[in-house]
This record gives sequence, structure tokens and C-alpha cells, in this order.
Amino acid sequence: MYKLVALDMDGTLLNSQKEISTENKLAIAKAKELGVTVVLASGRPLEGMKSKLEELSLTSDKDFVLFYNGSMVKNVGTNEIIHNHIVDGKAAKQIAKLAQELNVNVHAFSQVHGLITPKASQYTELEASINGLSLTEFNFDDLEDDHPIVKTMIVADPAILTETIKKLPKALYDQFTIVQSAPFFLEFLNPMSNKGVGIKAIAEYLNIKAEEVICMGDAENDHHMLEFAGLSIAMENAMDETKAIADYITLSNDEHGVAAAIDKFILNA
Repeated sequence: MYKLVALDMDGTLLNSQKEISTENKLAIAKAKELGVTVVLASGRPLEGMKSKLEELSLTSDKDFVLFYNGSMVKNVGTNEIIHNHIVDGKAAKQIAKLAQELNVNVHAFSQVHGLITPKASQYTELEASINGLSLTEFNFDDLEDDHPIVKTMIVADPAILTETIKKLPKALYDQFTIVQSAPFFLEFLNPMSNKGVGIKAIAEYLNIKAEEVICMGDAENDHHMLEFAGLSIAMENAMDETKAIADYITLSNDEHGVAAAIDKFILNA
């Protein structure tokens, strides 16, 4: 029997209106009644996840949350951190300089200043809006090298970002975990951080085997946890590359695909 279900949020659990459908809520509640641990695993900061955790009653000391794409994982009820690997100001300045050379925008999540950017763009403003965050324009050159940065992101129109990715120095892939979380977001994380590492940390903490884990997602930043899972599930609306590595493809996020998968593999197994 599967004992842990990890769910990406945007494009997976949430529909196009950024809501959790009644069908998904009911399926998650029934899975919890069977003793299954349900974990939200998102690229969002914790602030952008709290309302959904509360909506699903995932707020006890038996609940865990993975945020910032696995850079941080904690027990929701006790606030115990079980995984925490971030980057620093030196790395943020490096990515900001590269973004300037490639003529794209950049923003970062500082543990001191919150969401920061040298220049606001529509996608950075979208990030702030989705997560209920304030946005601070900040010259990255003023960051100390050891300033605590959770992650840095290059942001651009999807077509431009696709071309930008092709121009990235290969050495960056040794220095960072680099994942595309949306058509307009490219994220640079600590090399020891990704959703797979985060879900593995939770599974080991709970003494759950990988083959007892289901992970669901729709984008490249979900690939590490899909590869870790005993059963990997991609949404019908997922990127083609994500579907290619999944064991099963469920319905889309607008068709309650999470509920359909839970019904098939847990409730009716």
C-alpha cells in the first residue's frame, strides 16, 4: 500500500483558477483517513502555501511541507526543519550578472529582505501576487557574499527563456540544481536541493520506503521527485518531458486529476 503522496501545487493540485477542487479535497481527506501522509511539494515560498495547507487540514505535527522546490522541508505543526540547503549572496550576484548579459530579468528570495529584484517585471510581480508577498527593488551588488538567499530565478517570456536556457554555461549545472518551474521561471537552487531530495528526507524521517511513495507533478521541477517515487504520476496538462518519465498519466488539473489518481491507486486499490 502507498503510504505517502506528494503533490505539486500549481498545474497539479490547483486548477487554472489556483483553487483546490472539491473532488481533490475529498480524495485527499479520504486518503488521510486511511493513514496516508499527504505532502504539498511546491516551488512556492511557505507564505504562498499556508492557505492551502489550512484548507486541506495539513497543519498538525504529523504533517510536512516541502517549499522552495525542496530547498526547505519542515514539520508543519512543530516547525522542525528536516531539510535546509540554500544558496548565498555571491551566487545571487553571479546569476544576476548573467541575466544582465543575456538581457533577461532576475529575482531572488532573501531570508532578510523577502522577494527582491533589481528591476520589477510582469513575472516577478506575478510571483509576488500569487504568493501574497511584498516586492522590494534591490541592487544585487549590495548583497554580502554570505547573505542568505533561498533561490535565485531568471524570468522571461517563455520563448525568450527557452533561448536563454540554451545559452547557459554548462558549468552552472555543476554549481546549482537548475529547474524550470513554469514556462517563464528558471530556478537556481543549492545543488543539494530539489523536490526528490526533499521527499526522500520526509520518507526517511517517517521510515517509508520509496516504493510506498506516490509523487504527482506537471513540470521539470517535479522530475526529481517523480524519479524518486515508487509510482510517478504526471498530469494530462504536464510538459511532454514530464509525461515521458512518468509511470502513469492522470487527468488534467482542471479535471480533478489528483482525485482520479488517488481514487485509482489508493482508495480503490
